[in-house]
Formats: sequence, structure tokens, C-alpha cells
Amino acid sequence: VQLQASGGGLVQAGSSLRLSCGASGRSVRTAQWGWFRQAPGKEREFVAAIRYSGTTTIYAETVKGRFTLSKDNAKNLVHLQMNSLKPEDTAVYYCAADYDPYTIYSQLTQLNGYDFWGQGTQVTVSS
Repeated sequence: VQLQASGGGLVQAGSSLRLSCGASGRSVRTAQWGWFRQAPGKEREFVAAIRYSGTTTIYAETVKGRFTLSKDNAKNLVHLQMNSLKPEDTAVYYCAADYDPYTIYSQLTQLNGYDFWGQGTQVTVSS
């Protein structure tokens, strides 16, 4: 399964961006999805995740209330809507998918909770 992330860019603080990710040859409907980010010199960190149903989401405290993760089953994409962006949101953002039906809820915030990863898309927020 190959994941393709898109939508990154350079924006000013307070702006919005929408990242998207799709899976070649597989349905987004049957996977749990996560987004992680990695800033220069830092470890990759959890941002958001969505369960199979598409109705249960988890967010890191740093993005809660500003970011929204959703599934678009018709277009076979997942979207991370990022509002009120801050300079500290600057990072490479990675989407990840998990097709294992036995993955438990708590694993979705962990790197090892996912089997497939996208190539990353750069988000830069200027002050």
C-alpha cells in the first residue's frame, strides 16, 4: 500500500491549510488513520488519529480545537484541516494507515500503531 500526502505549504500564522492523504489500491474506509509531524531536530510526534468508523478522533493537546481529521470515503481520502496555524506547527507532516482490525485504540497515538506511511509534506508557518 502506498500513501500519498499533499497540501503542505508556506503560510502566515493564523492561516489555514488542509492536508490530504490517499492510499493506492486500498480503501480509506477500512483503515484507521493517523497524522504525525516531525520538526527539525525533534522526534516524530503524534498529531491526530481517526478510527475505522470515521466518527471517533483523537488529537494531541497542542492541536486540539484547531485541527480536524476526517475521512472522505467517496474520494478515498483523509483530510487534516489545520486552522489557526502557529509557527510551532512548522514540521514535515506524515500520514499513516493501519489496516489491522485488532489494533487497539491506545496504539493509534504511537508510531508502531501503523503499517504504512506516506512520504511527508512540509508545512511552514511564518510569524
